[in-house]
Amino acid sequence: MLDGKFQRGFSPERLASTKEPRVRKDERGFFLMSLSENTKVYFEDFYRFLEATYSRAGAEREILNQKLAATKPEQVETIAYYRSRGVIIDLLLQTIRRFYTDGANFGVIMTPWCFGTVMLEKIEVHRDRLSRGEIHDGNIPDYPYYVIKYIDETYKTALLELFDFPEKAFQMRWQYSELLKRYSRILTNITSSLHSVLGMIKNYGS
Repeated sequence: MLDGKFQRGFSPERLASTKEPRVRKDERGFFLMSLSENTKVYFEDFYRFLEATYSRAGAEREILNQKLAATKPEQVETIAYYRSRGVIIDLLLQTIRRFYTDGANFGVIMTPWCFGTVMLEKIEVHRDRLSRGEIHDGNIPDYPYYVIKYIDETYKTALLELFDFPEKAFQMRWQYSELLKRYSRILTNITSSLHSVLGMIKNYGS
């Protein structure tokens, strides 16, 4: 349980009664084979990882709040650095809560390193939208240049620290990106083929 109020999306009782064929059980407990890595992911292990990371990030957020409160307003770049770290931590906490409580999508159950890759991409998308002024973030002041600059410079290192990962954890990132691109190409080809077939049927009917 997170913060004493957020419940797991897939409890042991729910897993025991599920009809999902991908969910299996052995002597260690319930698991499924991850789509991206084709490896066993035990539900208990994944939830423990989320709980530990959430606790670590929450403690880091409290320290960050204290540092921000103690920093003089004229220390603009220092404040910008702290705010950039706040963006990263808050997005991580928000994502963990969503994955932890999701009981409808087995796709949220993945290896820790895969989850780390998901966070990398989420931060990059978030950063791009912030730079374009498309979204509001309480960590971002009226002039976000320095905050965004520090996000760019530190987000990978910050995530490695928050996840307690070795540096090599993000070296396999290309696999997930290539997998998504491949699925995208397949879906595009299928859509094009369907349009072609529908066009032929329409012409034949006329």
